[in-house]
Amino acid sequence: MDWTLEVAFLPVTDVDRAKEFYTRVGFHPDHDASPGDGVRFVQMTPPGSGCSIAFGTGIVDGPPSNVGALMLCVSDIRAARQHLVDAGVDVSEVDVQQWGHFVYFDDPDGNHWNVQYLPYRFEN
Repeated sequence: MDWTLEVAFLPVTDVDRAKEFYTRVGFHPDHDASPGDGVRFVQMTPPGSGCSIAFGTGIVDGPPSNVGALMLCVSDIRAARQHLVDAGVDVSEVDVQQWGHFVYFDDPDGNHWNVQYLPYRFEN
């Protein structure tokens, strides 16, 4: 039996602002529905990912930001950073470590994201 991680829930204070941010970053808006009173469920997926994020009202207990850090993996860290810059995201410079290269950014609610490039996966 496979156990797949397919959705990570994020706490947000403003659902529309979060949806606009993640759309601007390039996530696909898969689902936006209000299935009941006081509930709104938004699901968005990064390009090429098998795991989505979900946020809304009435679905996540706790205030932002309480998820720790989430990680996106890319094949070109400089292109990923430039994409974030072009989308108006406050993103770090490339952090080159022996085991990988990284950039970091936060969403409007302080949910922290790491973007990782592992050279050994792509250089051969």
